[in-house]
Amino acid sequence: MAYKTMYKPINESKYVGDSANIICRSLWERRVCKYLDTNENVLRWGSEEITIPYVSPLDNKRHRYFPDFIVELITQDGKKKTKVLEVKPYKQTIRPEKGNKRKKTYMQECTTYVVNDAKWKAAKEFCRVKGWEFVILTEKELF
Repeated sequence: MAYKTMYKPINESKYVGDSANIICRSLWERRVCKYLDTNENVLRWGSEEITIPYVSPLDNKRHRYFPDFIVELITQDGKKKTKVLEVKPYKQTIRPEKGNKRKKTYMQECTTYVVNDAKWKAAKEFCRVKGWEFVILTEKELF
């Protein structure tokens, strides 16, 4: 079942983009929004505000990837840093194993994995060129 809500920031001045149109597609994304909005070390943040081109291995065509968040923050040593964040379940970040799954389920998991992998490789390179950091947050980091 899909989850989708709007997030209304407390600190609107920190938000980059249209603060009336922040869409959370999961409870995890909502948790990250609240953290970014209220954390004093976060200077600015945005949700799905940047576009990264990538080539899908499924059709060999260019597509657009909209990472979940972009964040400018102050690190513990007082430096400014920009991070691009993607929020995903851990199981989508690792190569699926067939096990005793139905063929259709296994194929869907493989499709999701290879597309995500292509997006994330493009995001890592995009961030490297800009001097930013790309981070995937799963339930292991969020909880």
